[in-house]
Amino acid sequence: MSGGPAHVTVLLEEAVAALEVRPDGVYVDGTFGRGGHSRAILARLGPQGRVVALDRDPRAIEAGREIVDPRLTLVHARFSELAERLDELGVRHVDGVLLDLGVSSPQLDEAERGMSFRFDAPLDMRMDTTRGPTVADWLAQASVADITEVLRDYGEERFAHAIAKAIAAARTGGAVATTRQLAAIVEKAVRTREPGQHPATRSFQALRIFINQELEELKQVLPDAMARLAPGGRLVVISFHSLEDRIVKRFMRDQARPDDAPSRLPLRASELPQPRLRLIGKAVRPGAAEVAANPRARSAVMRVAERTEVPA
Repeated sequence: MSGGPAHVTVLLEEAVAALEVRPDGVYVDGTFGRGGHSRAILARLGPQGRVVALDRDPRAIEAGREIVDPRLTLVHARFSELAERLDELGVRHVDGVLLDLGVSSPQLDEAERGMSFRFDAPLDMRMDTTRGPTVADWLAQASVADITEVLRDYGEERFAHAIAKAIAAARTGGAVATTRQLAAIVEKAVRTREPGQHPATRSFQALRIFINQELEELKQVLPDAMARLAPGGRLVVISFHSLEDRIVKRFMRDQARPDDAPSRLPLRASELPQPRLRLIGKAVRPGAAEVAANPRARSAVMRVAERTEVPA
């Protein structure tokens, strides 16, 4: 395993404060990572409190076993499996759900994960290395149209078609199997790029999001998390990409609006439909000091919503 800087939890204090942790509450950390948020929640819990922490990365689960605390339950699972896993644990309702989206520093900094063009490594990019195809597997058989669609839709890459054609052409000389191969192909295909950004940045991001189905996972977990929240429970989501944040913002906004009332039916104010969520404050971003200490925090956006009494 290659070395790298330790993971620095972004918006740690702000996220845990937003949960309004109760000493006897039950909380879900849907993205355990290296346990920064879970540790902070545990520090605020009493003896009867509980944290259920999920992560699809087996290395994150392995690292989490260093925490010896009976109040912590670690589960190797995607957060889209939240409802199923809570059922297995006999947990019906929780007092808070925290999701810290995107990729962790260890995943980026461990060369063999194949998520960064800074290293020459197998082109893997899977968060869960125990299942599913690698990026190299997918690129070996994907059509130019499919590659173009992924780069455009998940990376907002304006040179998506040119890159896709270049990848297909490169395959005639053998598999595109390493990060350095892919980065070189993209670099030749991209004519211009924003100052300070490597030409392959958007392509690597798009392929990682696609191969891990990150946006689809997010769309699935949000309604499940809302349904599991007890009244007054908080949903806290930290996003690092505009596509993620757009999904979170729209979900919270839509659920904070009441269903339409039946037309032409006289209703008292108390009988009008009520929303399932209540928005808490505005979007929160890291301060200048946090960004200076951890540049990867610069794109983070945190949104918070609270469960109302209305059934899901």
